[in-house]
Amino acid sequence: MTDYPVQLDVTPPAHFARVQLLLRIAFAIVAGWLGITGGWVACVLFAVLPLIAAIAISSYGREKYLTDSGPKIWSVLNWIIELSAFMLLLTDRFPVRHEEDAVHTEIRFTGTPTAGSALVRLLTSIPSAIILFFVSIVSGIVWLIGALLILVGSPMPHWVTAFQLGVLRWQARLMAYHASLVEEYPPFALDTETGSGAGTLAAHAP
Repeated sequence: MTDYPVQLDVTPPAHFARVQLLLRIAFAIVAGWLGITGGWVACVLFAVLPLIAAIAISSYGREKYLTDSGPKIWSVLNWIIELSAFMLLLTDRFPVRHEEDAVHTEIRFTGTPTAGSALVRLLTSIPSAIILFFVSIVSGIVWLIGALLILVGSPMPHWVTAFQLGVLRWQARLMAYHASLVEEYPPFALDTETGSGAGTLAAHAP
C-alpha cells in the first residue's frame, strides 16, 4: 500500500522499559477516572472530524481547507497517532511536545471535498470503523502479551510490533479519510510490514 496517500512507519526501541509500561497504565487509569477512554476519544473524533471539515470547507472553500486547515488538523491527528503508538507498545516515550522521532508519518492531501461529502463520511466511514473496532479487541490481547514480556524482561517479538503497527496505520488512514484530508477509502487490510507501507496481514475484504 505504498501508493496510499497516508504513509506511517515506526521505529520501535531496542528495549522497552518497565517504568514506561507503568506510565502507560497510570495514564490509562487517570484518563479513565476523568472519563476519557479510548472509546470515548474515538466516538468524539468520529462525530467531530466531519463537522469540522464541513464547516471549514463551507467557510473557506475546498482549496483553502486542504492547504490551510488541512495541515493544522493533521498536526493534531499526528499527535494522537503518536500517543496511540506509545499506548500500543510501539514507542517508549510519551509524546509530550509532538517530537516523537520514532513515529514517521506522511500525508498527501487529495480529492476535492465539499461540505456535503464531508458530512456523508459519517456514514461511509462506518464499515471501516466497525472492522477496526474488532481488530482493536485483538490488539488488546496482543498488548497484554507484549506487556507481560516487558515485565519479565524478554525482547519484544516482531509479530507483536508488526500487528500493532498495522492497527496504527489503519487508525491513521481512517482518521485522514474521515476528516476529508484524503479521497481514497482506507484499505480493508492490516498493513504490517516495517520499513514501508507495502505489507498486509489480512486479505482485502469484499
